[in-house]
Amino acid sequence: MVLHHNTMPLTIHLLACIFGTGSWVAINGLWVELPLIVNVLPEGWDLPSYLTVIIQLANVGPLFVTLMHKFAPGKMKEIVAIYIIISIGIVASLLMVFFWKETTLLAGRSHSVAFLILAFFLSLVDCTSSVTFLPFMMRLPSKFMTTYFIGEGLSGFVPGLVALGQGIGMVKCVNVSKPLNATVDSATEGASIYQIETHYLPANFSMEIFLVFLTAMMVFCLVAFCFLTRVPWSPHKELNEERVPDPMVPISTTESELNKYISEQPTDQQSFSPSSPTKTMDKTKLAAKTQNVATATFTKYSKQELAVIYFLIVWVNSLTNGFLPSVQTYSCLPYGNLAYHLSAVLGSMANPGACIIALLLPNRSLVLLGSLSLVGTAFGAYNMAMAALSPCPLLQGSGAGAVLIIISWTLFSGTLSYVKVMIGVIFRDESRSALVWYGAAVQLGSMIGALTMFPLVSVYALFHSGDSCRSNCPF
Repeated sequence: MVLHHNTMPLTIHLLACIFGTGSWVAINGLWVELPLIVNVLPEGWDLPSYLTVIIQLANVGPLFVTLMHKFAPGKMKEIVAIYIIISIGIVASLLMVFFWKETTLLAGRSHSVAFLILAFFLSLVDCTSSVTFLPFMMRLPSKFMTTYFIGEGLSGFVPGLVALGQGIGMVKCVNVSKPLNATVDSATEGASIYQIETHYLPANFSMEIFLVFLTAMMVFCLVAFCFLTRVPWSPHKELNEERVPDPMVPISTTESELNKYISEQPTDQQSFSPSSPTKTMDKTKLAAKTQNVATATFTKYSKQELAVIYFLIVWVNSLTNGFLPSVQTYSCLPYGNLAYHLSAVLGSMANPGACIIALLLPNRSLVLLGSLSLVGTAFGAYNMAMAALSPCPLLQGSGAGAVLIIISWTLFSGTLSYVKVMIGVIFRDESRSALVWYGAAVQLGSMIGALTMFPLVSVYALFHSGDSCRSNCPF
């Protein structure tokens, strides 16, 4: 199927956005549903820690792709690989509809084996998208890369909106009476005691319907990708002229090399004479184009600066995909399920918000990106401190405490999302290889964070759960 010439740019923006939503929609969808899931599955508050490790185990996918690029360049068919991983995502999402609540007895304890296995395959899809979807987008002009990142942000925003409408995670504290155990004292026979119990209010629609929605979004991603692979790029001059970088000019080109490149351009003797004004005009345009490429598009980074950029992307992703998600339940649930729910949803919404800001106000300054990384780290430190104080964090039981934790999680996600987007744009303009290694750095940082937190949370139990209806906190 071929897209119409006049509507192509707008259509490609739409397709790139939908394609981007499929990159992390499955796992992001599970994250915004956690306020409901942790109350059903036996892992409870430890479930996010299990999930972060499952996601990192799925890094076998991007590791395989990265090694293929390194040791067997050109052997792996990128389009075929993307078709395969999206199809795996569709099947896993569909199976999740039927088996997410199934439990298995292991070592005398009940575990959500089916949920975790299917979550692994969904993670395999999403993690591998970092090193397959982004390089595929290199065939588009740079403006479509930003659209793709917006779509990637929407992979958390859209499920968040649906979860918000679902009304998940709401609780009600109910004073119930229970009969006393029979005693030898006949005076207490038939007596009862009153105690507070936590009752979870039913959602507006079930988890199964939400999972069907995630499956549908994966199907849309597959359809969008199918159309993108059929776009006739070369016949459309306006698209190819906007592509950055120019495929004929290497990224490391200096000004003298550009001049040499211009002077060595072949000419058609039948069309141009040495004094032909058309040739002069064409050469002038070429010089202007290559000069713009050299001065406006390619920002030359030293090895030290590239090392700083790679460090930032590893550090930022270790926080956003590893350290903090593992303890979000402990950080938010002491303030109530509503605080947890809004923190998860608004944090997801902050991601596309940061992408839009990056589109309107792009800034590649390493000073700015470093400063934003420090600010995001400060918000992350506050969130981690509240998790460490669980089940009695600061200002627990007050509206101010709940508002602060929601704001902190939202700004934590927003500031660091802007950093990730801008670094992605920087690597996109460096080279295809740089973009592949950018994806690998993303997964490396995520793995470091998750594997560090899992034993602390689920093995050594350094973080403690509580009950918002039966708090024993001294304040």
